[in-house]
Amino acid sequence: MRIGIPRETKTLEGRVALVPAACGDLVRRGHEVWVEKDAGVKSGFSDAQFERVGVKIAPDAAALYEKGELIVKVKEPIAGDLALLRKDHLLFCYLHLAAEPALTKKLLDIGLAGVAFETVELDNGDLPLLAPMSVIAGRIGIQVGTHLLHQPMGGKGKLLGGLPSTERGKVVVFGAGQAGSNSAELAASGGANVVVFEKRQDRMTEMMRLGPNVTSLYPYEEVVARELANADIVVGAVLVTGAKAPHVVTREMIRGMEPGSVLVDISVDQGGCFETTRPTTWKEPTYVEEGVIHFAVTNMPGAVPQTSSQAICAAILPWVSKLASGQWRDSQPLMRGINVEGGRLVHPALQGMKL
Repeated sequence: MRIGIPRETKTLEGRVALVPAACGDLVRRGHEVWVEKDAGVKSGFSDAQFERVGVKIAPDAAALYEKGELIVKVKEPIAGDLALLRKDHLLFCYLHLAAEPALTKKLLDIGLAGVAFETVELDNGDLPLLAPMSVIAGRIGIQVGTHLLHQPMGGKGKLLGGLPSTERGKVVVFGAGQAGSNSAELAASGGANVVVFEKRQDRMTEMMRLGPNVTSLYPYEEVVARELANADIVVGAVLVTGAKAPHVVTREMIRGMEPGSVLVDISVDQGGCFETTRPTTWKEPTYVEEGVIHFAVTNMPGAVPQTSSQAICAAILPWVSKLASGQWRDSQPLMRGINVEGGRLVHPALQGMKL
């Protein structure tokens, strides 16, 4: 099969879906791999490195999409991509369609088959292609949130870990999946007092094991409001597979927080779990609502493309191989990953979506 890997065009997005070593494996298996010129440069991979393993370089996006049958990219297609996608393309990338009705309609109009990384689901419910980027986003959330707490950035001017004679900072995390648990772990290791809201008892227990400065609680509304009132950083990492994220924090709760506090919404790709969330980019990553700094960048892992590209490539390569083999419909995880096909909404979480 002809596999096409376009250059990512989302604002300040530096990832590439497949690194040269992975492309080499696909070439050795008999596939024809095309990469758009300079697609890997921001991740530290030159065109020459791709060419050395047998990859063909397309001079521009139009040539890349013309050659490719299976299109493998990182982020959802935007305007330039949509103009070049065809009905006969098989698209494999993050889609996050629940929060993107306009994109959903365009993909339905094109009629292609779209398999989303975030909805490829194993029999035990695990989401193997979402996990690595969730880990990175969880860590970035705390790194960025810590920086935004600095007074020159508009924050309250607090050091999370504290020191003798000062109070520790407080971090509240919603969700103890891959993203939330990594946020909690990094914040706790930095010395902050951490509160994690989670509904699953096994995950609550796991969070308590991070250390004596971590508390795990059930998200009763009254308790959530109480804990938010004196929080320094709040991280939203709530996920419902394929569906729009529920709002777990209301505007009224945010109004009750201290000025200069920070909200980081990792769930923004699925619409966000804070009522005041709106998507931002790395070019303009923050805004202020109710005196609280909001960070809601829709491609957080794109800020560390060398790490992110290696991580996502290792996760998706086995699934790319199955898709390219032509026998992928025998794979239940990939079948669960189909979001749209032939002008129809396929994934159960999207059916009934207003377009």
